[in-house]
Amino acid sequence: RKNTKRVPSFRKLLRTSQIKLDNKLKNKQYKQKSAAKKYRKEQKKLREAVREAISRKPFPLEECKKKQVARKWEEKEEEDALPLDMMDEDDLKLMEDLAQKASFLTRDLSSDEPVHIKKRKHESVIEKYEKVPRRLQTEPEKELIHLLPIKDKSGIIPQAVEKPVLNVAQDEEEDTEEMEEEEDFDEEPLPVLTPEEMAAQRRQKLQERKMRIAALASAILSEPDNNMKKLKELRAMLMEQDANVAVIVRKLVMVSLMEIFKDIAPSYKIRPLTEAEKATKVKKETQKLREFEEGLVSQYKFYLENLEQTIKDWKQRKLKKSNVISLKAYKGLAEVAVKCLCELLVALPHFNFHNNIIVLIVPLMNDPSKMISELCFEAVKKLFKQDKLGYASLGVVKVISGLVRGRNYNVRPEVLKVFLHLRIKEVELQKDSEDIAPKKKFMTYKEKRKNLSRMQRKWKKAEEKLERELLEAEASESKEKKLKLHTETLNIVFVTYFRILKKAQKSPLLPAVLEGLAKFAHLINVEFFDDLLIVLHSLIASGDLSYRESLHCILSAFHILSGQGDVLNIDPMKFYTHLYKTLFSLHAGGTNEDMGIVLQCLDVMFAKRRKQVSQQRALAFLKRLSILALHVLPNSSIGILATNRVFMQTFPKMDLLLDNESQGSGIYLPELDEPEHCNAQNTALWELHLLQRHYHPTVQKFASHLIAGAPTEGSGALPLDLSQRSATELFEMYCMKGMTFNPPVASVTPRRKDTFSQMDSFIDEELNKQLQHISETVVHKPLDFAKHLKESSLA
Repeated sequence: RKNTKRVPSFRKLLRTSQIKLDNKLKNKQYKQKSAAKKYRKEQKKLREAVREAISRKPFPLEECKKKQVARKWEEKEEEDALPLDMMDEDDLKLMEDLAQKASFLTRDLSSDEPVHIKKRKHESVIEKYEKVPRRLQTEPEKELIHLLPIKDKSGIIPQAVEKPVLNVAQDEEEDTEEMEEEEDFDEEPLPVLTPEEMAAQRRQKLQERKMRIAALASAILSEPDNNMKKLKELRAMLMEQDANVAVIVRKLVMVSLMEIFKDIAPSYKIRPLTEAEKATKVKKETQKLREFEEGLVSQYKFYLENLEQTIKDWKQRKLKKSNVISLKAYKGLAEVAVKCLCELLVALPHFNFHNNIIVLIVPLMNDPSKMISELCFEAVKKLFKQDKLGYASLGVVKVISGLVRGRNYNVRPEVLKVFLHLRIKEVELQKDSEDIAPKKKFMTYKEKRKNLSRMQRKWKKAEEKLERELLEAEASESKEKKLKLHTETLNIVFVTYFRILKKAQKSPLLPAVLEGLAKFAHLINVEFFDDLLIVLHSLIASGDLSYRESLHCILSAFHILSGQGDVLNIDPMKFYTHLYKTLFSLHAGGTNEDMGIVLQCLDVMFAKRRKQVSQQRALAFLKRLSILALHVLPNSSIGILATNRVFMQTFPKMDLLLDNESQGSGIYLPELDEPEHCNAQNTALWELHLLQRHYHPTVQKFASHLIAGAPTEGSGALPLDLSQRSATELFEMYCMKGMTFNPPVASVTPRRKDTFSQMDSFIDEELNKQLQHISETVVHKPLDFAKHLKESSLA
């Protein structure tokens, strides 16, 4: 029969996949191996049984007589054997070689078989067949399917039908035929596509997927209650297996699902139903709402698990066997997954699984990838800024504190700098408390008795009862509850800060800790003030801190002393001395940005504590700040001069430094780092005259204003836009980060451009006239031209 290859039908291809065929082939091979193994075991047992029976069988007398006859025959043969002397040397050597082999001694010499033949069992086919264990081929019991009985005159007649038995051998033959057909089909070569055709095919597939995603998303958004199956179908597209479009399709589905959940999620948290609630009968609308909520929560959970698994696979650099995405593409997928999680963190802080999202996002803030860590930072900052109640902030702070402690303080400083965006201030607490609805006031019994009739009092009582129940159900957040949440959050923040101050003083987290203490120092309990100030001073005295970290230490100390620390009898002279010493570390280079911290320190140290500051100390700082204004960028100079203006208006007798003829005891020592003993009263602010000639117009205005004695009115007064701003605000307003000049430099006016163009045209005309005159002179009057050249050369 000729072997013809048949192409399988499309229906068979749909019915039988490659995986199914592989599994069937493996099962068939396994069955064959197990059957062969079982057969070998049975044969081995049979042989052992035969040997054991033979060994136990007694020998008859006839066999003993045969043995005696055989011995006599051997002795006779030995007598008849030729002596060794009559044999050739070659025959003798051959006999000796054969004698060393056991086969020569044991074989039957009368046989013609070769010497080294292997032992074989000479068994016939019938004997082999007889040794195979018998198996009774019993027919399988037929199963009956009982049907509905029939009733007639004689009675009830039961009905039954035999259940069809599947022929296993026939199924196996069909499977092998299908496998052979599929192999034949696979052997056919696929048509080779050009790159242009492949790109067109990919675009077409991608367009089809986009249309499908758009159709499902619009259907879900139009009727979320009735389209939970479509939501499940859209989520199933996260497992796209077409390698050409898998990455883009998965990204699109992630973003689409994120927007859908942001839109259809309710403004409350969905709790699971109890067994009693499930058992009770409810209306159709209520049951429909319950099913929608249950389906929404389950799909949202599966979606978050998919995002988490995508990030984990990228972090572990792990590829699945059935995956169609490369490791490089996983990074892009992970970035989109992180973006979706960040959006959900900010948009749905009230919904289910929000704490799970926090647990996923916070460790990624410490990720080596800059893009992913910045995405997480921005999301947490937004969450802190919009969180009025404090539940979400408390959850994030707890996870951050656990992360810092679990990593043994080996995290990025930006993780702790996120605490600076917490909405925990007294002003904000008061502002948020205004948003809370005032409590409902009810009429007293005397007012009711006086103003209402008996029937009206009865109705009023029922109405007030109903209003109380509604107010309890509304569960509006009270100021006390909010304050309690903020207190718990701050306790965790301070515990994290104090642990780092105690155990990791040389950690790179120390600047972030000092900055955080400077911001929240006014909220620290008074009991910790003494210990905290001692720790801050020891850090400064150790000399291990940079000038920026020491500035944060000083700012933290004075925030503590300016708030509840007013009641403490502590002299912060050592902090004034350190700041006075640190001022000359600033210059017009990279340290110019730290001038903002210095201006904050000066504001807290002098403007808010003017009663505790001596005149000598204020004069020393005023002089050193004026010197510093010559060495920094314009925005820092403006901030310093604004601070000097506050000095001159706050402290009396600051105008001593504007008078050259004033004299005192001692000589000014600018290199001395003790502000109380540098004799600043014996110098003058000659730096202001240099600043009057500064290239920046705002610096010129401030210098002229200070030379005039910083008046609030008159010709020497500052304009309102400068006088009403603080030094820190002016520093930020005139910042030159964007390489722009503030105020902008005036460009060349159009009139001047026209003047230059007119001058150029006039010069061109004059040159043309001169050249024309020279050419005419050369042609018509050559003698005059030669005479003119001679005179010009002599001259």
